[in-house]
Amino acid sequence: MGDDAAVLAGGLLFCTDVLTEGVHFDLRWSTPADVGWKALAVNLSDVAAMGGMPRAAVCGVVLGAGRKGEADELAAGLMAAALELGCPLVGGDTVVGAALTVTVAVIGDSPDGGAVLRSGARPGDSIFVTGPLGGSRAALGALRRGEAADPVALARLQRPVPRVVEGRMAAGAGASAMIDLSDGLSSDLAHICRASGVGARLEASAVPLGPGAGVEDALSGGDDYELCFTAADPERVAEAFAAAGLHLPAPIGTVIPGDEVFLSTPRGGTWPLAPSGWEHTVA
Repeated sequence: MGDDAAVLAGGLLFCTDVLTEGVHFDLRWSTPADVGWKALAVNLSDVAAMGGMPRAAVCGVVLGAGRKGEADELAAGLMAAALELGCPLVGGDTVVGAALTVTVAVIGDSPDGGAVLRSGARPGDSIFVTGPLGGSRAALGALRRGEAADPVALARLQRPVPRVVEGRMAAGAGASAMIDLSDGLSSDLAHICRASGVGARLEASAVPLGPGAGVEDALSGGDDYELCFTAADPERVAEAFAAAGLHLPAPIGTVIPGDEVFLSTPRGGTWPLAPSGWEHTVA
């Protein structure tokens, strides 16, 4: 418990996520096809965070009552994601209920060196992210204000692309801990620190920002589905990603002793960074 996916005997990865209307998506701004795509993509992001490769998925769906065409649209989005993201959809179940809810479960395979957990970060490790952050939150904020969202940021909100290849590459380059950025950088990095028994220092100016995003969006936004990982050898990481023709991950900070996350600003100040972003609550 506590990692992005369970690791079963033989290194088999197993994960599941639930997306429900009014909590994880709003049909004013996303089509059922977008929801289908995202439901599979966020699970593949969990596999990516373990350094793994997806093998197959199943899907359970609660369809909104009386919504003609919703099932076909949702299925089209799921199948498009399955084809483009390389994970066949091999089964599932459908019922009718009060609100659209999609549950996907995925199995996958760990990398040769074993799955990358959240608990392996050590003081002195560098902290990386695989791409720009905060664009999804900025796009959602624009929509809620009745404004036009940046099209690139909106596409990432509606149809995120899991960083499966990048996760595999990070694992091969010696990633000591890894997580996908679904809830916000400050929250998700805090999960790594808590599992590893360490602290972290982030450089605010080093965090790459998505279209229309500010630093606060990047720290607290969530829905980015980039990867955050730690590694002891930054040169090895850069060489591995460059050799594979991948965008180089951005070094954004350092793992430190202790149990707190700090944010350093361009003016030289350093402040404790409280975890913020999406909170998983139980009534």
